[in-house]
Amino acid sequence: MDIGRPTLDQLGIFIAVVDCGGFSAAARRLGRAVSAISYGIAAMEAQLGVTLFDREGSRRPILTREGKAILAHARAVHGEVDELVAGLRARAAGLEAELALAVDVMCPLTVVSAVLREFQQAHPTVNLTLHVDGLGAVASLLLDERVQLAVGGPTIAAHRELELLALGEIDLIPVAAPAHPLARMATIPPGTARRWRQLILTDRSSLTEGQEFGVMAANTWRLADLGAKHALLLEGVGWGNMPRPMVAADLASGRLVHLPVPEAPRAGYPLSAAWRSDCRPGPAGQWLLEALQERLGAGALR
Repeated sequence: MDIGRPTLDQLGIFIAVVDCGGFSAAARRLGRAVSAISYGIAAMEAQLGVTLFDREGSRRPILTREGKAILAHARAVHGEVDELVAGLRARAAGLEAELALAVDVMCPLTVVSAVLREFQQAHPTVNLTLHVDGLGAVASLLLDERVQLAVGGPTIAAHRELELLALGEIDLIPVAAPAHPLARMATIPPGTARRWRQLILTDRSSLTEGQEFGVMAANTWRLADLGAKHALLLEGVGWGNMPRPMVAADLASGRLVHLPVPEAPRAGYPLSAAWRSDCRPGPAGQWLLEALQERLGAGALR
C-alpha cells in the first residue's frame, strides 16, 4: 500500500478538530471555512489510507482506533515545527521592542511591581504594556495575541495552545468584617455560611462563561473587580474568599476576620506563567519569566 505524506496544514487541522470537538469549532479557531476543514481531513485520510473519525451516530466526530494512534505523532510533529518557528522568530527579532503582560488579579501586585521596576532598569528600550484581569480573561488576552506573556490561575491551564511554567499557589481564605454575623461565631456550623450574602469575583471573558468558582451561598453579589470586592468586604456587606497576601494587613489590624467556614476548600489557587507555543518569549520576555518565577516561588504567595 502506497501511503502518502500528510502536510503540516493537514496535521494542524486534524489536531484542531480533536481539541475543539468538531469541524465547525475547528474552523472558527483556525479562521477557515468548514468546507476547508472537511477537505483537509478527507485528504489526510485518503493519503494515509485510514479513517480518522467516526462520523456516524454522533453530532461530534469521534476518533477511530487509527485516529487515536496517529494523534500523538501528529502532536509531536506539529509541536516540533512550532518550536522551530518560535525559535527562529526569537533569534531573528533579537530584543523585543514591545512586550505585553497580563497578570491575574489574585497575584500579589506588590511583587509584580517590584519585578517590573527591575525589568525597566534592565531593559529600558522595551515598551511594556501591563493588563490586570481575572479568571478566564487572562487566558483570553493571551489566546487573542493581545499579550505575549501572562500570569494566570487554573483556567489558563485548560488550553493546549499555551506553554506553562508553574509558579506556586496562593492561599484563598474566607473573610468578613468583624461586625459581620459570621465573624462573631467562634464555630460556624456546616451550611451556615450559605445563608449570608457572598461576594463573588466574576469572569469578564467568554472562555469560562457560566462556570462557578467557589460559590456557596444562594444570595450573591457578583463583582468584576477584586478591589471593589475588598472594599465591600471591609464595609461588612458580605463575606467572600480573598487571596491571603491581599488581606494580610487587614487580618493583622482586625479590619477583617478569617472565617472558619467548614465547607471552604483547602486547596490553593495555582498560578502559572504562560505564553503561546507558537510565540516563544524573546530575551526580555525570558528575563521577565525567570524573575517572576524566582519572586513568586519564594513564599510571596502565602
